[in-house]
Amino acid sequence: MATPQVPTPLLEGPLQRLAHAAWQALLAAGLASLILGVIVFAWPEQTLRVVGVLFGLYLVIIGVVQLVAAFGTHAATALRVLAFISGALCVLLGLLCFRSAAQSLLLLALWIGIGWLFRGITQIAAAASDPDMPARGWQATAGAFNAVAGVILMVWPAPSITALTILTGCCLVILGLLEIATAVRIHHNAKHLPAGV
Repeated sequence: MATPQVPTPLLEGPLQRLAHAAWQALLAAGLASLILGVIVFAWPEQTLRVVGVLFGLYLVIIGVVQLVAAFGTHAATALRVLAFISGALCVLLGLLCFRSAAQSLLLLALWIGIGWLFRGITQIAAAASDPDMPARGWQATAGAFNAVAGVILMVWPAPSITALTILTGCCLVILGLLEIATAVRIHHNAKHLPAGV
């Protein structure tokens, strides 16, 4: 009597592990953006200190995700350096929000705008340099939206906390949805990668 053959599981290669980590990191960043956007809409009349702490947390989380990506990616050295600078800048700006967010709405808008602008430039550069990147179009769109949102916040610092929170809340909700869609697309594409690559 022949024993049934149990199929041996396919070994996961480095490309599959990278795609798996990438879609999870993007999903986490997208959910963080979406949740923060909803929180901003729920508390539009709160003090600058509360809003500053929330955006500080957001920038620190996004910065840490970018720093991890800079050390764990297979991208070219120039892109890794750009991702590292962008992540470090986001962390620094987030920490500055904790220290002096109550002092100036203008500074808060500039800090957030600079962080978004650098993040957007990094995403656009990564999408432009790697034609085989999963969900490349979504990545470029999210990067362009990040860069435009950053420029808007730097050029038009809102005259009141309500206007800033509504503007930023809109940007965060749209950005969160774009990043979640990108994560889902990367996850879908990762399933079709050849085994053991």
